[in-house]
Amino acid sequence: MKQNPKSAGEPMERGKPESVKTAARTLSLFEAFADDQTPLSLSDLAKRIDTPVSSCHALIKTLQALGYVYVLEQKKRVYPTKRLLQVAQAIATHDPLLESVAPILHELRDELGETVILGKRQGNAVVYLEIIEGTHTVRYAARPGDAKPLHSSAIGKAMLGQETDQTLQALLERLPLTPATHRTLTDRHQLMDNIVESRHRGYFITRGENVDDVMAIAIARQVHGETLGVAIAGPMERMSRQLEHYLDTLIRHGDRLTTL
Repeated sequence: MKQNPKSAGEPMERGKPESVKTAARTLSLFEAFADDQTPLSLSDLAKRIDTPVSSCHALIKTLQALGYVYVLEQKKRVYPTKRLLQVAQAIATHDPLLESVAPILHELRDELGETVILGKRQGNAVVYLEIIEGTHTVRYAARPGDAKPLHSSAIGKAMLGQETDQTLQALLERLPLTPATHRTLTDRHQLMDNIVESRHRGYFITRGENVDDVMAIAIARQVHGETLGVAIAGPMERMSRQLEHYLDTLIRHGDRLTTL
């Protein structure tokens, strides 16, 4: 579930400048269009990004002047132009990591039919850099840019597994082990044992710990000097039934990434 930034009428968070709030509102505004997929009125937009109509109007005026949105005069509704698409495509096309790893990730997806995820640790979370959706009718779905907890996601565990035991123990003491589902490991000793054992065997698994009824298998690899996590995810029953084959295939393709 998305969380909108706080409205301008609420007290500003300590140390958080107005420019940061404006940036968050701008991104939330474009996400609102992506969710609704239709022109929206000023009042609808203000509700969706949780900001006063006056602030939303100023934001729209700025984006209109920059060519990122246009106004349908007949019904006074707003919609983005293709300028953002062109900017995003130019950025994505030249992503230094995805440009080289994408072909291998697509081959992995095509071979197994399950959703393939590429992620990187960013602070106390894992950010999904790429999602290649599976081909099965019932499949796991996520979006690039999604942030997942380290302790409950397969790639998150893979990232934790790169730490020494001493560093890992200190990190787990600081992390808020918030339960994502009833299966999430929230006991620090149990989680520590799970990660250490997984590190020794060379892969990391979650069984409904981040999303109910979803199983994921992840590995960590060094690619162009960066530690990345690669995972396959899908319905628990199908993943469990084909675990050995899925694991062998994931490791084989993951090892190819280290030769890039």
